[in-house]
Amino acid sequence: MRDVLRKWTDEVRRLARRRREPLVLQTLRSAAAATVAYVVALRLSPEPAPLTAPLTALLVVQVTFYATLTNGIRRVNAVVAGVLVAIAFSLLVGLTWWSLALLIVAALAVGHLVRVDEYVAEVAISAMLVLGVTTVGFTAWARIVETLIGALVGMACNLLLPPPVWVGEAGRSIEDLARRVRQLMLRMGDEAAERTPWERAAERLHEARRLDHDIVRVDAALRQAEDSLRLNPRVREGLLYRVVLRTGLDTLEICTVVLRVLARSFTDLAKARGPAELFPPRTGATVQRLLAEIGDAVVSFAVLVTTHLSTDADAAESRLAAELHTAAATRDRLAELLREEARDDPAVWQLLGAVLTEVNRMIDELDTEHRTRRLLEELDRVAREQRARRPRTARLRERLGVQEDLWRNRTGVGGR
Repeated sequence: MRDVLRKWTDEVRRLARRRREPLVLQTLRSAAAATVAYVVALRLSPEPAPLTAPLTALLVVQVTFYATLTNGIRRVNAVVAGVLVAIAFSLLVGLTWWSLALLIVAALAVGHLVRVDEYVAEVAISAMLVLGVTTVGFTAWARIVETLIGALVGMACNLLLPPPVWVGEAGRSIEDLARRVRQLMLRMGDEAAERTPWERAAERLHEARRLDHDIVRVDAALRQAEDSLRLNPRVREGLLYRVVLRTGLDTLEICTVVLRVLARSFTDLAKARGPAELFPPRTGATVQRLLAEIGDAVVSFAVLVTTHLSTDADAAESRLAAELHTAAATRDRLAELLREEARDDPAVWQLLGAVLTEVNRMIDELDTEHRTRRLLEELDRVAREQRARRPRTARLRERLGVQEDLWRNRTGVGGR
């Protein structure tokens, strides 16, 4: 009995935790918006089953408020354009097989003209649904009313039930990427300290290439997080958060590219060595230690760029600085060992130099001063683009003191 009660209690706690997850919140918001839209449409629409309203609300209530607003406007434009095209065709030719073909072509063309993007097909769908009934005027009005109801309910739902902020998901994806990079560096370091066939070194090269797919997934999560920060009433300094995460991902992407080049150098070196060891014992142990230290620094850097999600920001900054200092000292020792080895074996001096160059590039990219400089440059670039694109909004932000707050806080986040 106690086991059953304990299991039931654990399940209730798990569900209580999951109800705050973004996907669960999004599902509940979508269902609520569709239900409310249907109830409202039953009272206002002349149709007995106004399913267009909940369908529109379901499609309009996207993951973020920014996407909801833009999708709602485009979807309303698409439906209205399709209805107008259908009314014009019903007055001129009616419904035949050839008029249907012309209707689809005309509706798709109008969809591109009104720039509804992914809702171009919705223009043709609305036109066909309206043209396919006898009472065109009655159905056209009903469809426009239902679409407006669904769009308005969907956008109102985001005001009353603010959408989740996906920054946490993006931060976790960045940290997961950093840990995968670290695991690969540890495996490469272990193999550098032993006799490694070139086939095994080539496997690590393929693993490094597969990190590109991880970068794409993290970039998608980051774009979703950036959209969730736009026009979100629960978020302040959304621009600052977006720039911090984006520049952090850029740095990790550079590190993955350099790691792939390093794996290529290891593979070429293994081919040149043949059955011999990849590095002499003392050099191999130093390479192993250096890659482990850089891998630890990569993880600390990922924690640092998600500092607004972590309570250990100061500890992560201190840990990153200490790890980079240790890695720089190990790199200097490795440089001396590689210089001696290049004198003993001049045939591979280019590959040995490439190894040193690549590890040095990663250390430089992870440096906090380098990151602060890149962050400030990106903030300056974004500010210039905003002023050029929306000068009136920029002047209003300056009058309200928003820009001053952003510049006041940017150095603190950049230093972290």
